[in-house]
Amino acid sequence: MAEDRSQKLLLWLVAIGFFMETLDSTIVNTALPGMARSLHESPLYMQSVVIAYSLTIALFIPASGWVTDRFGIKKVYLSAIVLFSIGSLCCALSQNLTQLVISRVLQGAGGAMLLPVGRLAVLRTFPADKFLQALSFVTIPGLIGPLIGPTLGGWLVEYASWHWIFLINLPIGFIGMIATYKLMPDIRGVSLQKFDSVGYLLLAFSMVAISFAMEGLAELGLRKGVVMILLIFGLASLVSYWFHAGRVKNPLFSLKLFEIGTFNIGLLGNLFARIGSGCMPFLLPLFLQVGMGYSPATAGMTMIPMAIAGILAKRLATGLITTVGYRKMMVTNTILVGLSMAGFALFAYDQPMWLRFLQLIFFGMVNSLQFTAMNTLTLKDLTPQYASSGNSLYSMMQMLAMSLAVAAAAAIIKAFSDQFGDAVNPASAIKTFQATFICMGLVTCSSAFIFWQIPKGERKVRESMAQAEG
Repeated sequence: MAEDRSQKLLLWLVAIGFFMETLDSTIVNTALPGMARSLHESPLYMQSVVIAYSLTIALFIPASGWVTDRFGIKKVYLSAIVLFSIGSLCCALSQNLTQLVISRVLQGAGGAMLLPVGRLAVLRTFPADKFLQALSFVTIPGLIGPLIGPTLGGWLVEYASWHWIFLINLPIGFIGMIATYKLMPDIRGVSLQKFDSVGYLLLAFSMVAISFAMEGLAELGLRKGVVMILLIFGLASLVSYWFHAGRVKNPLFSLKLFEIGTFNIGLLGNLFARIGSGCMPFLLPLFLQVGMGYSPATAGMTMIPMAIAGILAKRLATGLITTVGYRKMMVTNTILVGLSMAGFALFAYDQPMWLRFLQLIFFGMVNSLQFTAMNTLTLKDLTPQYASSGNSLYSMMQMLAMSLAVAAAAAIIKAFSDQFGDAVNPASAIKTFQATFICMGLVTCSSAFIFWQIPKGERKVRESMAQAEG
């Protein structure tokens, strides 16, 4: 009886950590214009606040498994909550954009460990027959966080101040620290392999260089020559990792992963699809406030139909895949996601409210189906030997794609604002955002060519992955 109670409390602890990480991934987006006014910055050049967080998570995910095996689940999870809480406090105390970005990096370093380490704690605590049920419980907050994040962020900015979107993490973090100290089992890996530090540094440099190259086109104002050099160095580092992984005994990510056809297609398709659609949580709240003149609270509440539609649509994915197969489902749905993104260019002052909500609901539905289908396709054929590293690589790619998506959208906004005039002016802003929605929708549609490579008749679905978080 005491063991069952301890396991239930552990699930709540992991769920709280997951909630903190997913909430902070979305709560900032609605608050960006308010933060920009307070810090005397342009609201269109605040993307580094989002990119710093998601890119840092992408950088730390590959090391999370080894660090946990080396120092134990309890110490790493406790350190992650402490780091996340300190980062949140530093964000709230930031006096300028540079300080805020550095604080977001600190926050992301803690957030990167919360989900994978928490999931590992559940895996090593619960028997196989209870694992899926336990994992489903802790992923529920991952759906609730994005649902309430934009609304909560907008409400706090409008009725309090943007600092509170970070300060609310402190009491949750304090409770999490105490609970972790008392409840989290101190489990370590049975055998500790040597960490592939060279491979990690090559991958990390590649991600940072490519992200800075895209960011340099927007906010940093780097010259095109510098951007090109960063891009070339980033790609060269990525190619170097490929050769490195082929000749070392225990690479960070084995090249044998890429011998699995569905994993290859799912991973690359996911990257390009998310570079398109991953910008929407950043782009939509910004457009509604800067272009359409919505208040932060109204912009946040406008996102609710999209989030609810996304949650409800997840249950449809398995049936669609088994009925029409992965290839037809994903090619068609990818195009629908891209077209629905481009459809936001139709937003206008005189557009009926019901039509706006219909667009949001439709996008939320097809976007959720896309994420769930990409999850199942990418992970379904991984063998137990490569399940852990494959999942880590996929998680890293997801976060990297999110940072690249925001950087790409910001670069396109800057390009069109130069053409249409001052994008802070509502009339110019609407034209700028309309063009950006169309461009990012086309980027998403391009990934349909990748999903077209899925073998015909591919229908098998892993139920555990079909309900996974997006």
